[in-house]
Amino acid sequence: MTDTRFGNRMSARRKGRGLTEQALADASGAHVTQIRRYEAGTSRPILDVLRNLILALNTSADSLLFDPDEHAAVPAMIEGSLLRHHARHPNVS
Repeated sequence: MTDTRFGNRMSARRKGRGLTEQALADASGAHVTQIRRYEAGTSRPILDVLRNLILALNTSADSLLFDPDEHAAVPAMIEGSLLRHHARHPNVS
């Protein structure tokens, strides 16, 4: 199965930074073939590689992992989790 959303976001960030696939590979420590696979949506990076890609692209994790319309949902999910936690543990700050 191919999911190109992550790859499209990564490619857009890379091009926006003026980096070639090889330059991103060099900066992140990944092989250029793997960068191509990520951008094509045929492979997904493991956590350590994802971290290195984020640093090399000077971007945030959520900008690579979530579509713009999903960004609004993340704070709402966190707020909901915090509210549930405080409801269960009212004496904990």
